[in-house]
Amino acid sequence: MGVKNESFIKACWGNNDGRIPIWIMRQAGRYLPEYRAVRERVSFLELCKTPQLIADVVRQPIARFDLDAAILFSDILTLLEPMGVGVAFPEGGPQLNFTLRRPDDVKRLKDFDVTKEFSFVADGIRLIKQTLPDVPVIGFSGSPFTLACYLIEGKGSKSFDKAKQFFQQYPSAAEELIDFLSDVIARYLKMQIKAGADAVQLFSSWDGILSFEDFSQYTARPVNAIFGQIKRFGAPRILFVNNISPYLEIIKDIDCDVVGVDYRACLNRVAVALPGKSVQGNLDPTVLFGSREHVIERTLQILDNLEHHNNLIFNLGHGILPETPLESVAAMVETVHGYEREQ
Repeated sequence: MGVKNESFIKACWGNNDGRIPIWIMRQAGRYLPEYRAVRERVSFLELCKTPQLIADVVRQPIARFDLDAAILFSDILTLLEPMGVGVAFPEGGPQLNFTLRRPDDVKRLKDFDVTKEFSFVADGIRLIKQTLPDVPVIGFSGSPFTLACYLIEGKGSKSFDKAKQFFQQYPSAAEELIDFLSDVIARYLKMQIKAGADAVQLFSSWDGILSFEDFSQYTARPVNAIFGQIKRFGAPRILFVNNISPYLEIIKDIDCDVVGVDYRACLNRVAVALPGKSVQGNLDPTVLFGSREHVIERTLQILDNLEHHNNLIFNLGHGILPETPLESVAAMVETVHGYEREQ
């Protein structure tokens, strides 16, 4: 196991005494010219389904920035296709060809063999491991509620009001939907770990729109079920909740190893509120549009404010934006790697 592998995995377990590890949400993406060159040749879906291309674009940011972890290149919505839901990715955002409107619609979703339908994901992970033998690979999925939001809305939304209304109008169907998605996600993450993923992350991208009570029911309960099913495999389990602050009391009791923190929260306050868990985050992605000095200052501010660093994985508090200057990314990574902790 290489040095970088040790720092990320050790930080996941809360006992890292080496350099602070860093990776970036959406680190393989449009801000990189080499990624854009690949996308000029193939569609987004073709890229997601071609193992060699997956490995190629995953390698790109690691080669450029010396990041401490790689993450599978995919999209959370590809998991919906074998359920019988067509997904397209036009410039304006993803579009689904089937939406859930009434309780009976939930029963139209098909169960499927995850290993068979997503062999390209497993093959992609294996190729990443061959290409980057000393760098840990993170697998991922969307959370049940986040996937449910897209299934009900049929596309992205600022508020996902239709999804929230569905959950209030049809609670039994909502439970059935969440349980179905939870089972599929658990099998999907299990497959990724068996293929070689060193850690897995659940993206609860839209769970932050829920009330405190509904978060407990539709996020914490199914996430605990998913993480419980994969715990025996020994890979660190990361939960990222966009808009985490209202739910810290609930998240404290979720059986996960690392909590990803969005940029709205104070990282140290979250770390104190979640004893026994590692934290990941949480620089505002827009900070990277400032001067080099500004990027360094804001990165150091997060690091200096933290009480402990042995359980820290530095990251952005949301996905990196397409127009982000590469020099700013380099400045952030260098600042994190060069940070000297107080003894």
